[in-house]
Amino acid sequence: MPSRDRGPEGSATTVPLLVRLRGIRPSLSPAEDRVAEKVLDNPRGAASLTISELATAATTSETTVLRFCRRLGLPGYPQLRLALAEESAQPRSTGAQDTDISAKDTIDDIIAKVAFTDASAVEETAQQLDREALAATAAAIAAAGRVDVYGIGASAVVGIDLQQKLHRIGVVAFAWNDPHIALTSATLLGKGDVAIGISHSGTTSETIEALELARERGAATVAITNFPLSLLAARADHLLTTAARETSLRSGATASRIAALTIVDCLYIAVAQRHLSRARKAVKETRAAVASHHLLP
Repeated sequence: MPSRDRGPEGSATTVPLLVRLRGIRPSLSPAEDRVAEKVLDNPRGAASLTISELATAATTSETTVLRFCRRLGLPGYPQLRLALAEESAQPRSTGAQDTDISAKDTIDDIIAKVAFTDASAVEETAQQLDREALAATAAAIAAAGRVDVYGIGASAVVGIDLQQKLHRIGVVAFAWNDPHIALTSATLLGKGDVAIGISHSGTTSETIEALELARERGAATVAITNFPLSLLAARADHLLTTAARETSLRSGATASRIAALTIVDCLYIAVAQRHLSRARKAVKETRAAVASHHLLP
């Protein structure tokens, strides 16, 4: 089973409500998703509504709203209103409509929205990142005979960055973005190896297939995804989640990669720390090896 047991710093109750909601949204029923849309569009406004008013606004029933609350780990509607009110008071709190791009936006608006979304992705990812899962993943990588990283499309960029970082401190690591080669790699893994699947949506079939095969071969598996209830997450022994916002126009946007790269950096440092002297020596020697290829002004 994935290592989702969280300590006090990463417990589900400390993860911002809207972050949790975006993470579980793909698993909601159509009626529950209408409630989610109303909440995400205007958290402050939703907090002021009675349960009947929210149900009417979402064209659903009070029972569905209560079920929606339970999906978020809340005992009832009063707790939802309180959580929304508290988050709305935070300086960086915003609804989905504030970060999407409209036809009327100025260049200044575009810059502000992109910067806000990217900065929020880093901050919220760090806040909700499972500390125990990160430590367990770092320990597995530090002791691994080999680490294989799988990612397709934009996730391949993140995978290559992780592979380069690990390789530079002496960890035998490979990054694969070709589905056939990924399956070939997964077939050759075994006990003592680590396989890492990266997918923002957690639904990329090629990545899921490779991670599942690696797990069948005995390798420890890790998922880096934005959605903790995704199919990719279900195939992982260790789950590391991001908290990035993607909109209709910004699918595959920089925010999702920045969030994943934040996890990559944390993971890299956590691995390096376990053999700090060796890692520092490796970085120093590899820097010296390429120094002659840097042109001076």
